[in-house]
Amino acid sequence: MVKDITHNKLNRISANNVLSKELFKRTVLSFYKYVEIKDVSKLRDFLFSEWSKLGVLGRIYVAKEGINAQVSVPEHHVNEYRHAVDAISMFKNIPFKQGFNSEKQSFYKLTIKVKDQIVADGLKGEEFDLTNIGNKLGAADWNKKMEKGAVVVDMRNHYESEVGHFSGAVLPQSVTFREELPMVIDLLKGKEEEEILLYCTGGIRCEKASAYLKHKGFKSVNQLNGGIINYTKTVRENGLENKFKGKNFVFDDRLGERISKDVVSNCHQCGSTSDHHTNCSNLNCNLLFIQCENCAKNNQGCCSPECISVFNMPLAKQKNLRSNRKKKEIFHSHKKIDLSLKFNR
Repeated sequence: MVKDITHNKLNRISANNVLSKELFKRTVLSFYKYVEIKDVSKLRDFLFSEWSKLGVLGRIYVAKEGINAQVSVPEHHVNEYRHAVDAISMFKNIPFKQGFNSEKQSFYKLTIKVKDQIVADGLKGEEFDLTNIGNKLGAADWNKKMEKGAVVVDMRNHYESEVGHFSGAVLPQSVTFREELPMVIDLLKGKEEEEILLYCTGGIRCEKASAYLKHKGFKSVNQLNGGIINYTKTVRENGLENKFKGKNFVFDDRLGERISKDVVSNCHQCGSTSDHHTNCSNLNCNLLFIQCENCAKNNQGCCSPECISVFNMPLAKQKNLRSNRKKKEIFHSHKKIDLSLKFNR
């Protein structure tokens, strides 16, 4: 029986010990492609076998509709990895986007998952034409259209846009992409004839969102080609004005890449200026939130007094609490809540 997930078997502590002994640098890459994949499980097994040989780490989703990958590749194997990806005909010349702050550890193992969709939207594929996407704009054209007053929409979730976004962008307060699509349609009601600019981290969500907006009757839909990652690279290399302020949230252990010096968010506990994302130290909770250095020290990296109490219990008791949980999703890592109330501040 083929499993829905393939990954190396080292636990996090063991894997990080191995990584700490590496004497080479790694490069963080991301890429995606909407393409029909007939035997998803077979491809998953092949990718794991071949990419493991090159020391690739990361998180890859494969589905019948395509592939979505974020990987960390040993610097000396980047060219080999490019050739390995190109050797698969349907992925030949797929654009790579290189992350920033690659010197920081991003992934500690290679995980490849078979999914129903590479971006979960809750829609049926036959509802609209995924190939009828919006115009792809480079950084220079994107800036020009922003300056002319186009409506800019962030297609990421609230915890991503909170720490960084384009000036004046519409920021939907969604927790998932699934709930964001109908939310955006509602927020843009009455703007069907206006010029719309969509952006996300690397472009994958905008590609699907742009096709959906066109299906819903929006006349002029554009998307940022390559997302924030490619935009940042382009403006830096070409001396263009950077209109993105703050951090680009990333879904790996770094949790963010600094794009500009601006700090556009606040500590969820004391309200001071901060854009440092962290997960609650209480593993029973693991809530993702923004915490400044002072609160991290005073609250032991926890999100609430209740979690501080659990965090200071013997490890065996903490583990027992986790094993007795009825629903894991009760500790939703991305649920937006006001943590300041928990400390009566």
